[in-house]
Amino acid sequence: MDTSDRLLKLLIGLAFLAASAALWWPVDAKAVRLKEIAAVQGVRSNQLMGYGLVVGLDGTGDQTTQAPFTAQSLNAMLQQMGITMPAGATMQLKNVAAVMVTASLPPFAQPGQALDVTVSSMGNAKSLRGGTLIATPLKGADGQIYAMAQGSLVISGAGASAGGAKVQVNQLSAGRIPSGATVERSVPTPWLQSSTVQYDVQADDFNTAREVANAINKAKGPGTAEALNGRTVNVNLPAQPGARVAFMADLENLSIDKATPAARIVINARTGSIVLNQAVTIGPCAVAHGNLSVTISSTPVISQPSPMSQGQTVATEKTDIRINQEPGALIQMPAGTKLTDVVKALNSLGANPQDLLAILQAMKAAGALQAELEVI
Repeated sequence: MDTSDRLLKLLIGLAFLAASAALWWPVDAKAVRLKEIAAVQGVRSNQLMGYGLVVGLDGTGDQTTQAPFTAQSLNAMLQQMGITMPAGATMQLKNVAAVMVTASLPPFAQPGQALDVTVSSMGNAKSLRGGTLIATPLKGADGQIYAMAQGSLVISGAGASAGGAKVQVNQLSAGRIPSGATVERSVPTPWLQSSTVQYDVQADDFNTAREVANAINKAKGPGTAEALNGRTVNVNLPAQPGARVAFMADLENLSIDKATPAARIVINARTGSIVLNQAVTIGPCAVAHGNLSVTISSTPVISQPSPMSQGQTVATEKTDIRINQEPGALIQMPAGTKLTDVVKALNSLGANPQDLLAILQAMKAAGALQAELEVI
């Protein structure tokens, strides 16, 4: 009986401790990991590009009369293999297509590793389905060859045509080759060449840069990190490569208190999309919104001449223009300090997204909208 009483008291004490910990333990919904808001300078991917030929197509390749560069490329490839075409000979190719090959070389990629490549048609090939990319060198921005690509294409689309009718699903002129390239050269990085490394913060914010430096100094000791500006944080690294990897692994998972971003409204003028962040606020204002529509209708009118008048039939148009302006009530919008208040106030106007573009710009000009408008 005594043992059960002690066990019951212990469970009650643990439950009380867990409940009280929920009150005093600091919880911040804005806390994010360092790897999500910053990137190591110099540790990035590099874009590769190459020009090649896809062979083995089922009569869906480039038409040589409209894409002469395909025949020229094939001639150059054949000459490298010791085959010379007779002078003046024209090749009517149907199974060859000129393509551009692109890939992304990840950081720290070493020779022998495989990369996925994307193959896109350059000419007028109808489809790349069933084709095979022949050996294509992939070059970087410096003109050096970093990978070689070759393999069978994977096309996700399908299509058929007959009797003037055509059905196509997805895209037939572009495809992928999984693990279709092999890395031939590695990109030098300043990882082992310097005693320091820089973290580039995604947003230009001095508060976030300071929080990153404080979190690193708290975890690794004072003087380890220093914020140079609103986007760059300089970090001192250990001397040994193995210690550096463990050091950076610890930094990636550090919890950072992200600062509240500046109030901003992003407007897509092409689609009418409007996105507001949580820092957007509005001041008290009054807005009147009404719809103005202009309708122009044209009706053809035929004028017939009188008999024996030797006149001519004349076709004219009768145009009718109507302007309709719906009345808009003056709506008072209270001050909103939260995103929900701003959304409710804008919804009370009953305006569509296209009208909200003009209303938000007018509110910004009147000083009632505390946010930066960005049109993309």
